[in-house]
Parts: sequence; C-alpha cells; structure tokens
Amino acid sequence: QGYEGLVEGGDNIKQANWLSVSNIIQLGGTVIGSARCKAFTTRAGRLRATRNLVEHGITNLCVIGGDGSLTGADIFRSEWGGLLEELVRDGQISEEVARENCHLNIVGLVGSIDNDFCGTDMTIGTDSALHRIMEVIDAITTTAQSHQRTFVLEVMGRHCGYLALVSGLASGADWLFIPESPPEDGWEDLMCERLGE
Repeated sequence: QGYEGLVEGGDNIKQANWLSVSNIIQLGGTVIGSARCKAFTTRAGRLRATRNLVEHGITNLCVIGGDGSLTGADIFRSEWGGLLEELVRDGQISEEVARENCHLNIVGLVGSIDNDFCGTDMTIGTDSALHRIMEVIDAITTTAQSHQRTFVLEVMGRHCGYLALVSGLASGADWLFIPESPPEDGWEDLMCERLGE
C-alpha cells in the first residue's frame, strides 16, 4: 500500500518471490496496492516508516508514483539520518543498528497514466491505460453502430489530455475535448454539424 504500508508496517512489508508475481499479467492496476498516506506527510509518520524499514533491514526503496510520491521520497531521503538519530535517542534502536542502516538508497520511477513527465517517452501505467481504453472503445463501437447512436467516452487524465488525444486518434473519434486546447466559442454548433455528417 505504498507509503501507508511503510508507516503501518506489519503484514504490509513482506518479501516477494516468483509466486508473488505469478498469474498477474492480465490484472489491471497495481497488485501491490496504492494509497494516499496523510501520515507520511508528517515527520512522525516518516519516523514510524523508518523504524519499520530498519526492523526489516531495508535501506533500498524503489518508489513508483507521481509528484507526491517522488517528493515524499526526496524528503524521506534527506531526513533519513535525523530520523535514525531520533530513534536512537528514544531508545527504539541501538547505535549499531543505526550505523548498519545509515544510508537510504532510493530509485524513483514516474508512475502516471497521464504521460506528462518531461524526459521520458512513456511513463509507467500509460500503455496499459491506453490498452484498456481501446478495449472499451472496441466494445462500444459495434453497439453504437447497431443502435445508430453517438457515444460519449470520458477517460482519465485530469489536466493532461494525452490519453484522450491518443485514444481519439487511434479510434477515429469524431470529436475530442482535451484540457490543453479548450473549445472555442460556438463549438456546440460545429460539433453537431460534424456529427450530423
């Protein structure tokens, strides 16, 4: 459960093996879970996460996420030494354990279906999101044709229209709205005219 798992500890931290990833290729989303973690935004939460990691001898993290996850990772890395000192001072870990775990290595990977990160061709999650969108479009296209109806499909992307643009191009959509290019005045008439054709 992401940072929530680090803060809560317990069964959230366990060793993965080949069986852990067996038969998951067809599943959507992340099988390890993902959660927004308010506690990790506080020093007290990061202190608990530090204690849980040290208990398991973990000093290497691979953080996959967006701006919040990667910013949190950077803060965690910068505070790591101070957090260890605090745990020693409070008697929760020994100085020897702190020395053994004195350096936190973090690899940050951009995980965002929006594909809105400069310097990468495609962020983690974009490709599978596009595949899901195209599966849905393929499924509803025949229904739209048989009923002679126009269907409206909304895709995720918040402030980024990448998924809408690429899936619209791939499916031959008749009309497309993306946040980067808001519709001009009178778009309703233009759209009705296009659909009427």
